[in-house]
Amino acid sequence: MTVIVTGASMGVGAATARAFFDQGANLVLIARGRSGLEALAEALTESPGDADRIAIEAQDVTDIDAFEELLERSKQRFGSVDVLINNAGFHARGPAEAVTADEIGRMIDVNLKAPMQLTRLSLPYLRRSASPAVIQVASLAGRTPVPGSASYSASKFGLRAFSLALAEEMHESGIKFACVSPGPIDTGFIMDDIDAVSDLTFSQPVVTAEQVAEEIVKLVSDDRRDAPMPRLSGVLTTLTYLFPGLGRAVRPALERRGRRTKDRLRRQQK
Repeated sequence: MTVIVTGASMGVGAATARAFFDQGANLVLIARGRSGLEALAEALTESPGDADRIAIEAQDVTDIDAFEELLERSKQRFGSVDVLINNAGFHARGPAEAVTADEIGRMIDVNLKAPMQLTRLSLPYLRRSASPAVIQVASLAGRTPVPGSASYSASKFGLRAFSLALAEEMHESGIKFACVSPGPIDTGFIMDDIDAVSDLTFSQPVVTAEQVAEEIVKLVSDDRRDAPMPRLSGVLTTLTYLFPGLGRAVRPALERRGRRTKDRLRRQQK
């Protein structure tokens, strides 16, 4: 099995790469910076021959031409392309009026347009695989509107809709399409910018990158199309999406809980 992972140099991407590598998969690791990918590859290489199972590709996921060439290189090197994990993400936090046009564009380009394009380009290769799958890494923010993250929320709503629609459109193809939607994750993606993260976000349980990676591995082979993390948070986001009045009513209590969590995490960081 050959697995392509975007945003692979750290956090969920690195944890996902390790999880698949431990199962014997070949890896194609994508990130903008080569040094992080090289460090990960070195950490994964524990015995002779391990390095032969890892390909490093330093490129931006928005470079569609480069990805098209990467697919062919991967096929030539490993014999197949079986799984695509669209994990790379970008988030510019703050009220909609404070987010710049460039930041909005970057969120849509990285979080939505790139996964759509990378998925589309991968389909001819996946059709030839014995166990094909595409897993999109979305967010609980893609299940219910999150004030202070309007554009990010929109990009993840779109990504989730794309995944669910493809699952219907291509249900006879044999390709597995699924979406994982974690809440706050204990990675630098939010922990390095904790003061800018909304209190509402931290009202939900914090999960680890390894827990998300484990869920991604499961999604490749089980029958689920949509996996919120944790499941109870999935129920809550569904209710607040369907009943906005309920969301507004419970938000103050959720924000108070989130502030307590943030205060605890700040103390742990010191």
